Formats: sequence, C-alpha cells, structure tokens
Amino acid sequence: MFFDPMYLIIVGPGILLSLLAAAWVKAAFSKYSKVAASSGMTGAEAARQLLRSSGIRNVEVELHQGMLSDHYHPLKKVVRLSPDVYQGRSLAALGIAAHEVGHAIQDHQRYALMTLRQSLVGPANLGSNLSFVLIIIGFLLHAGGLVWAGIALFSAVVLFQLVTLPVELDASRRAKRNLAAAGIVSQTELGGVSKVLTAAAMTYLAALLTSILQLVYFLTLARDD
Repeated sequence: MFFDPMYLIIVGPGILLSLLAAAWVKAAFSKYSKVAASSGMTGAEAARQLLRSSGIRNVEVELHQGMLSDHYHPLKKVVRLSPDVYQGRSLAALGIAAHEVGHAIQDHQRYALMTLRQSLVGPANLGSNLSFVLIIIGFLLHAGGLVWAGIALFSAVVLFQLVTLPVELDASRRAKRNLAAAGIVSQTELGGVSKVLTAAAMTYLAALLTSILQLVYFLTLARDD
C-alpha cells in the first residue's frame, strides 16, 4: 500500500480539493482583512457584544496566537481569536469572530449536532492516532482483524467530520444573521463576510471528502487482501 497508484486515483481528488480550499480561504481572508468595517469594531469587541446580546455571560474572549487559529473551546467556555481577528477591524475579522461566537451560542442552546460532535471528539482523536498504525501493521502481517479494527477506528474520524460540517455551516449562518441584527455590519458588507465564511466552510467539506475517499481506499484494500 506504499506508493500505491490507486491511492492517488481514489484519494487524489480530495487532496486536490483540500489544497484549493486552503488557498481559497487564505485568499478570501487576505482580501477582506483589508476591507474595514463601517462600525469600526474589532473582532474581540464584536464577539463580546454578540455574546452579551445572546444572554451568554460565562464565555470569555481571549487572544490566541497563530494565524487563523480561531476556535471556541466548549469545556473551558472561551472564544479564542488569533491576533488579526482579535485586534482587526475588517470584515474578515468580524466574520470569523462572529462564527466562533456562533459555536458558543450553539453550546449555550445545546444545539443537538454540537452536542453530538462533542461526544465524538474522543473516538475521533483515538481513530486519528491509531487507525493508520493498525491498518499498516495489519497489512504487513496479513492480519485482517487489525486492518478492520483500524478501519473501524478511522470510521469514527469520518463520522466526526460528517457531523462537523453542518455544525460549521450553522455557526456561519448564525454569524451573518447576528452581525446584521446587531448592526455591526451593513447589508452591503455582509457579502464580504459571507465570502470569507463560505471559503472557510469549503475546508471542512474538503476534509470530509478526503476522509471518505481514504475510507473507501482502505475498504477496497481490505476487500482485495
């Protein structure tokens, strides 16, 4: 299975889409990080306002190092924003900050898919760390049980990404709706925010497609072994 041309044939489209999605989100962020929002608010200010307006008092907003490292930590109840987003006053900064607040709102409202996603974090991490090892060792030793155990673990990764996609799309919908409702961005500016969030969503779609194709590849090998 090393340097197997079938891997590129089956998984290649997903890898290509992932590369294109990564380039797209960087380009969209670069473009709209140069477009100042008329409200003049920073990402951190917008995040705090949206949390307050949603009745959420137990979530902090923190500066987090790393480009596009923005995320919401549901266990620690904190929205972490990268420097360009935390301090930025651009449409890109506001869109990403509002997206992460969208996750905090999902958590606060106990959005079902968000809850399901959190329950899958452990199995997905286990699958991500062990599945390839078991599959490779299983093929090398001709141990079908190990191969199928690895495939089962990797299926947890696919399931996690399958649930993650609608969670991310929902957070983006909330972000756009809440930014407009709060008057943080105008209807005209909302188009730029939407382009940034759509580009970001494509990275999750690409990751899901790649994982599904990898699963298909492993199933094909296991069937033919």
